[in-house]
Amino acid sequence: QVQLVESGGGLVQPGGSLRLSCAASGFTFSSATMGWYRQAPGNQRERVAKITSDATTNYADFVKGRFTISRDNAKNTVYLQMNSLKSEDTAVYYCAKISFFNSWGQGTQVTVSS
Repeated sequence: QVQLVESGGGLVQPGGSLRLSCAASGFTFSSATMGWYRQAPGNQRERVAKITSDATTNYADFVKGRFTISRDNAKNTVYLQMNSLKSEDTAVYYCAKISFFNSWGQGTQVTVSS
């Protein structure tokens, strides 16, 4: 059974940084494409970044140059380093195992506010 557990969210000031982690279990992590999505109140869930099994990355235009996705296959963990955070980055961030039907974590709240 796929399990994804996010951590690392919180309250940060504009311009600050956070690193999200997602611990995965129940599948062959090293073979999986993983991603981070976010959903703000009243908005649809949107993909932020993804990383393939060979560590190829892809980013949404609104985070390019600010966020970095990475993975540690030895720890079955995917990360999202978020720098230069803006108020519009405020959302619940979800980790996902990307496939025909995505599997989701429970989400972690990121709030960017002064």
